[in-house]
Amino acid sequence: MTLVRWDPFREFAQIQDRLNALSSAWVPPVDIYQNGDNELVLKAELPDMTREDIDVTVDNGTLTIKGEKKFAGEPKEDQFHRIERRYGAFSRSFSLPQTVDAGKVSAEYKNGVLTVRLPVREEAKPRSIKVDVAA
Repeated sequence: MTLVRWDPFREFAQIQDRLNALSSAWVPPVDIYQNGDNELVLKAELPDMTREDIDVTVDNGTLTIKGEKKFAGEPKEDQFHRIERRYGAFSRSFSLPQTVDAGKVSAEYKNGVLTVRLPVREEAKPRSIKVDVAA
């Protein structure tokens, strides 16, 4: 027979963990990088979501990603021993540089990753200028 020390706060901590996991706001992680001189790329991890759950807007120089990761409900909440993944609504906004062509922004959602492509305006791309040498 194994003796188990009774801890009156153990169950309280487990309940608190479950409540925190369900009620805490979560923020999906993102990577932002420049792809050559042609575009900026933003990748956001949005696992277990559908395209309908995600809203991407560009307005007045700001890119906003909104959505809601819903609790699956299977198994039932009271059957869980631990819930660590986050659920609920989220919103992330990013200021766009003036070099981005807001009219050509595109987004793709595949394998739980949202990829937003932000093309650079033609006039903002670097160009080479030939320098004439005077004799």
